[in-house]
Amino acid sequence: MTSPQAVPVVTSDGHRLEAELAVASEERAGMVLCHPHPQYGGTMRSIVVSALFEALPATGVTCLRFNFRGVEGSEGFYDEGRGERVDARAAVRALAERLPAPTPLVLCGWSFGGDIALCTVEPRISAWLAVAPPLHVVDEPAAAADDERPKLLALAEHDEVRAPRDVQAVVATWRSTEVVVVPGASHFFVGRTARLVELAGTFIDRLVAAAGPGSGEQGG
Repeated sequence: MTSPQAVPVVTSDGHRLEAELAVASEERAGMVLCHPHPQYGGTMRSIVVSALFEALPATGVTCLRFNFRGVEGSEGFYDEGRGERVDARAAVRALAERLPAPTPLVLCGWSFGGDIALCTVEPRISAWLAVAPPLHVVDEPAAAADDERPKLLALAEHDEVRAPRDVQAVVATWRSTEVVVVPGASHFFVGRTARLVELAGTFIDRLVAAAGPGSGEQGG
């Protein structure tokens, strides 16, 4: 893995977003990471996003993390989840431009970012990984709910924002959706981020295997 590099991400409504790319040396998949709620201190450097961004490139996953509009170096203003969906689509397209076409691309988010991820549907997305999504800013149902592409929700056993049983009830009828509850975890996953890295890696293993030979090879 090379050192993270700043990359340009420009939204369809003209905002330039702060973003970083960590390129895997033996690239087999890509992941876009959406951070927690901007109005509660969430940034692309928040704990869960940072843990995945720092660990996954060593396993062959190129990661792009970005700040939603109005956060740190990103232009614009908080938009109650509407403009943030535009931001997520722009980030997906920015990473997709850097990946060979067959390479699986996962849209991942934590908390508010998980909600935004599940509301974002793009042709290039292979799957969704939502960590402790409270499902407070999703549509009814979320855009990804009826999509056949795989979805993995990693919930915290002791989530302070929304109990895992409540989230499980909402997603019970969603297509292609797996739910894993992380024992002992709070919403912030302190001391449990290694388990999230493990879940993400196993999920990507399955995606790469399902995509077939050549899907995880480095382009060039």
